[in-house]
Amino acid sequence: MTHAGDETRSFRLVLEYEGAGFEGWQAQAGPRPSRTVQGVLTEAVESVTGETPRVRGAGRTDAGVHAAAQIASLHVATALPPERLQAALNARLPDDVAVRGCGEVAPGWDALRAARGKHYRYAIWNGLHRSPLRTATTWWVREALDLAAMGQAARTFEGRHDFAAFQAAGSSVKTTTRTVTRCEIGGEARGEIRLEVEGEGFLRHMVRNLAGTLVEIGRGRWPVERAGEILASLDRGKAGPTAPAPGLCLMRVDDDGGVSPAGTPAGARADSVDSEAPVG
Repeated sequence: MTHAGDETRSFRLVLEYEGAGFEGWQAQAGPRPSRTVQGVLTEAVESVTGETPRVRGAGRTDAGVHAAAQIASLHVATALPPERLQAALNARLPDDVAVRGCGEVAPGWDALRAARGKHYRYAIWNGLHRSPLRTATTWWVREALDLAAMGQAARTFEGRHDFAAFQAAGSSVKTTTRTVTRCEIGGEARGEIRLEVEGEGFLRHMVRNLAGTLVEIGRGRWPVERAGEILASLDRGKAGPTAPAPGLCLMRVDDDGGVSPAGTPAGARADSVDSEAPVG
């Protein structure tokens, strides 16, 4: 519990969560609020310290999307050292979310502002038969996929481009131009396939729309060249379907480790975050 005289301190949290039971990261106001990662984390901090904290994530993952290492900034008055705060939070958090790391950082440090890049993985199960143990973390695509074609098409998306064709409808951002530093296909056909995407920031549903487009190419429905044509069109209607949320996981957030002072835009702009990670 917080005691009189405790000063507000800033912490950098590393979070792992299984997204199936959450309506995304962002807490939602309303008479019947949705269950969110930010919400259950806030409740856990309140239980430990007795006060309502300020919690902000490096990205706003969507409903059903997982995270292996989401980063969050926590500002709360407490005398607990980081390791005891971490243990106390994990004792109160539900089974589908855990604090993997906790460290004290510069006063006012902000996880969203400090984010310089993100690594997303989209997982596909390409087996002939469904795999119940993979249902919660992969997209089952039964047709055999051409990994060589998918990999060639994926490289089209590397670099700085206008990704308007891969943005979810209804998004409002200042620009749809993003830099993708890595877009690769790994794994094996008739097995587990992984789309690895890294970049400074992402549009809402961008990674899932890239995955849906690459699967259409892998199925042989579109030629490899179609990837570049879709990118140049800036037309969401020409891209593939949005891949299901369970296959997406935020693997890593690159930041400054918590050294930037309050108010300093250490990394990517807030509008470069999608809504899955702010949106993968």
